[in-house]
Amino acid sequence: MATKMPAEKFRKCPCETHDAKSILYQILDKERGNEHQRQQHNHSVHRSTGKKVCSCADTRRVVLKTPEATCRRASEVLLKTLTFIRNLPSFYHVPWDDQLVLLQQNWAPLFVLGMAQQGVDFDLREISAPSLLKKILLNQSLTDSNEPGSSSLGASLAEVEKMKNLLWKFWDLNISAKEYAYLKGIILFDSGCHVLKCLPYVQILQQEAQQALMEFISTVFHRNLGRFTWIIQLIASLQDIDADAVEELFFRPILGKDTLNALLLETLSIKSDWL
Repeated sequence: MATKMPAEKFRKCPCETHDAKSILYQILDKERGNEHQRQQHNHSVHRSTGKKVCSCADTRRVVLKTPEATCRRASEVLLKTLTFIRNLPSFYHVPWDDQLVLLQQNWAPLFVLGMAQQGVDFDLREISAPSLLKKILLNQSLTDSNEPGSSSLGASLAEVEKMKNLLWKFWDLNISAKEYAYLKGIILFDSGCHVLKCLPYVQILQQEAQQALMEFISTVFHRNLGRFTWIIQLIASLQDIDADAVEELFFRPILGKDTLNALLLETLSIKSDWL
């Protein structure tokens, strides 16, 4: 697992100084079975939660330092996430339109939760976008990247740091597999601000997942409901993850100009054809 990458590791921020769809589908279709060979790492070091994020981080862009290996791990996590959804009978009791809304809205927090469960950390490198004038002079497309092998200008450093901080918070809690399963249910059946055809049913499913998590924590952790509250707060933070940043960082290198949303819908359609 990669080590934590604080913002100081990147170049100093200016405000601190005064002066294929097909390729991805093939990867998702072949789940690797090497989990038991992965090393266990100690996540006891807490990241600072009170540190103010520099506003310049919003404009700084990063890409994966080892995209080939990390994208493969990310694809495996996405596959496990989609497999969890497809094997959940209650999800397919929800109308088709509601399934689409829930999947489109919640795939990113579910994916990041899967990254936490699988212990996937990643290193970054910062990239500098060419100026508008330079692009014009060199007759480059305004959407082209100056990074070899990349079809985008990377993801927002601020969004990626938010994601990494959440990962370490989950790791610090040593969440069990059963807790992760309940958390996935809580996230999947989060209707957000959307009006669903079966909203009451979806809300009941989420409440049942929350109740199951609370009862499990109460039993295993001797009624330590403070743990339940802390985990629920982390889930709320997961909902703030920028799905576009997740897609740009982990899937743009293999998707190219295709969208991950199309693949997600196709995966859901496969299950619907079985019914």
